[in-house]
Amino acid sequence: MPPRPSTLPTLAGVVALLLAPWIGAQATQPADRAVPPALPAPAPLPGPDDTLSRIAFGSCFNQTGGYNDAQRANDFNPFTAIIDDRPDVFLFIGDNMYADLERRERTITIDDIHVAYAELAARPGFARLFADVPILATWDDHDFGLNDAGVELPFKKDSQAALLDFFGDPVDSPRRSRDGVYGAWSFGPPGQRTQLILLDTRFFRSPMVVEQVDGRRHYVPNDDPAATVLGDEQWDWLDRKLREPADLRLIASSIQVVAGEHRFEKWANFPLQRQRLFDLIADTQANGVIFVTGDRHHWELSADRVDGPYPMFDLTSSGLNQGRPDVNREPNRHRVGSDFAYRHPNFGTIEIDWAASPPVVTLSIRSTRDGSTMLAYPLLLDTLQPPAPPAAVEAPTD
Repeated sequence: MPPRPSTLPTLAGVVALLLAPWIGAQATQPADRAVPPALPAPAPLPGPDDTLSRIAFGSCFNQTGGYNDAQRANDFNPFTAIIDDRPDVFLFIGDNMYADLERRERTITIDDIHVAYAELAARPGFARLFADVPILATWDDHDFGLNDAGVELPFKKDSQAALLDFFGDPVDSPRRSRDGVYGAWSFGPPGQRTQLILLDTRFFRSPMVVEQVDGRRHYVPNDDPAATVLGDEQWDWLDRKLREPADLRLIASSIQVVAGEHRFEKWANFPLQRQRLFDLIADTQANGVIFVTGDRHHWELSADRVDGPYPMFDLTSSGLNQGRPDVNREPNRHRVGSDFAYRHPNFGTIEIDWAASPPVVTLSIRSTRDGSTMLAYPLLLDTLQPPAPPAAVEAPTD
């Protein structure tokens, strides 16, 4: 396989020596241990009764440092800023590495997945993040296996095993016994309970509809009622999870949920599925939902105040080391908190002041270069409540 670009001249050799036994094992059988030998044991998750007050999340980490020499010359370690922020949990919500960087030259295989994870493990700062901060991970296209891929990816089950092994999912994790990497976890006592839901928008996702507009590829709405983003099994699972008690629910989707006017991947490419998501929140009376999303190599905050049972906030953070100090001026009628989408490398945080009455949830974006705050948007948690269902009307009696 042609060598991958790197900021460190000896990285490929170091990776090969440290990770070759693990990579070979993955090709033939499940790993005996959850992480490759180059990494320490993963930081344990908080206990089920532990209250979360700060959750960080991020997406789009190019483990080679960039797509070209200019980008790699400006490469840096984004993980220190996250560690210094001291989150209770870090959500890695997709494009956690890029396995398909050579997709234009050759066919991508499961071997590329393992090599990319090995390169991620060898990146400066990642081992410390892995050991110090509990991580929950889902995927997007590039760590799933191929740009914009969905249900058709031929090695998706092997890719699922690679993700779960790398991030240390327990042997008895439900995510190891079903298709897809979706999962849910709850932390904290009643009144301070946070539910973390990671969706899988890849394993089951139907093909998208593409049109050429002014010589550029645009994904346009797929109105086929049979088309799906999550698949039947994941939809049923999400229905059950949204009925569980929680005060705050963070739903991680690798692609944007609210923004719908750009030409790239988004839930709006499947408008019936997007509305089904909002309707499910209403039907289950699920309070406290906030979406966290990635993918776009910029940050922005969006809010749909029409299509859901209450304002549907979507905080997009992307990418950890992808970006530049300028703006994306694409239209987004739902954007709040800023005039444009900004491309500065970043991560997102959700901070909860449970002592306030009502509790205050602050949606923030921070620089991965220096930790500075670029957006802080406070919400009152009690504004994220569905309207009460209509009272039952008793039938008249004779």
